[in-house]
Amino acid sequence: MSWINERFRRFGDREIAVGADGAVTYAQFLDKLATWADAIRGWGIGPGDRVGLIGDYHIDTVALLQSLIEAGCVVIPLSEDDRGLFDERLTICCATKLLTVAADGPIAPDTTQCRDLDAAEPHPLMAPMVNEGRPGFVIFTSGSTGKGKAVLLDHARMVEKFQDRVRESFRTLLFLKLDHIGGLNTLFSVIFNGGTIVTCATRQAKDICESVQRHRVELLPTTPSFLTMLLMSGVHRQYDLTSLKVVTYGTEVMPTSTLTSLHQTFPKVTLKQTYGLSELGILATQSKDSSSRWMKIGGEGFELDVRDGTLWIRSRQAMLGYLNAPSPFDAEGWYDTGDRVETDGEYFQILGRESEIINVAGEKVFPIEVESFLLTLDNVLDVVVRDKKSPVTGQMVWAEFLLEREEDPVTFKRRVLDACRGQLAPFKVPGFVTIAKGETLVGSRFKKIRKSSAIANAGEPMAASAATPDGR
Repeated sequence: MSWINERFRRFGDREIAVGADGAVTYAQFLDKLATWADAIRGWGIGPGDRVGLIGDYHIDTVALLQSLIEAGCVVIPLSEDDRGLFDERLTICCATKLLTVAADGPIAPDTTQCRDLDAAEPHPLMAPMVNEGRPGFVIFTSGSTGKGKAVLLDHARMVEKFQDRVRESFRTLLFLKLDHIGGLNTLFSVIFNGGTIVTCATRQAKDICESVQRHRVELLPTTPSFLTMLLMSGVHRQYDLTSLKVVTYGTEVMPTSTLTSLHQTFPKVTLKQTYGLSELGILATQSKDSSSRWMKIGGEGFELDVRDGTLWIRSRQAMLGYLNAPSPFDAEGWYDTGDRVETDGEYFQILGRESEIINVAGEKVFPIEVESFLLTLDNVLDVVVRDKKSPVTGQMVWAEFLLEREEDPVTFKRRVLDACRGQLAPFKVPGFVTIAKGETLVGSRFKKIRKSSAIANAGEPMAASAATPDGR
């Protein structure tokens, strides 16, 4: 699109990226685009190709991505975390090429592998894009069994909102990955508005904090689970994070206790909740204040409706459809987000996913409400609340803990249950308590794993599976 390159030229000597390899200006980025465009042509890639792209954030990976878009390709970003699913996902997308960006060392055309694939005819939804050489993306949603849905996105729809004017931008650390709608949206928001992207080799708390300190990061977009881990670990106290102006959080519900602690720890930082889905795009949001989970949601191109307590959205940025599942839209184009919400005038509060609600003898429990309380208990580094089958109540509340230090399991269980009985309704008290054997309760994307069907090891059980609703 001509307006994108015109904007890159206008930004000229501004820094588009900083990282371990130094700084790159927008003018230098244009030179990189030309280099990668030559490489793409040399690999025989052109309009209509469906290209798998394995790589993490690096300014040359971003240049390759943008060059593929300019060449009229449909790009399938792939993360090393999902390597076991690559073949299946490439087949679903009818991919024609696979590009693997070097994980170590310099990233350049001569260190990037291009492999031809035996591609089938494109899916009927994708065929018009392929025939017309219209660029786009296929992003896979996360699923509890790993069988994500293939979301087909039109690039022009995704970036339309950035075209009308240049907005304020920041030095932004890219945390959400390239194969995530939030990661792509953050990337586009920064580079189309003249900001600077900051890359980090890992997403471990100490490395993130070190990057914030070294590169004077102003905006950190991340997840509630990462922020919970950061606060509980105390790593943030070892670094100078005063450059931070804004921390945005999304992809899952924020525990109130974490948000309160975050606001107290970083009183000068604006905390902003974000909201979006791969199927619909990223909506504009406005938090009531930095300590509140209430927010306005919407913006131009989005319509919202609440039906039986669940949020429905109609979006101009909506996906074209799934490549491996039926369309989820109703006849008028509305999409059931599956998110339970409360409303207060113009403000919404996300309570949790409908699919994650725990039904204890007919009483509904939102995991985040229980987690928020449990995180305030002594010696709790992190906790995840999920459902567990019960022959008595149908389901019970299962709380799995990550401890700061070793503690006698029986003593810990008794202390947790005593605290819960004093603060929570009986049906919300955990009927099953475990201590995690690993070092984390989150997946590779720093979201908590809530579905019990996705857990291979239940840790050390400390309550009978036939426990009563109050956990006794």
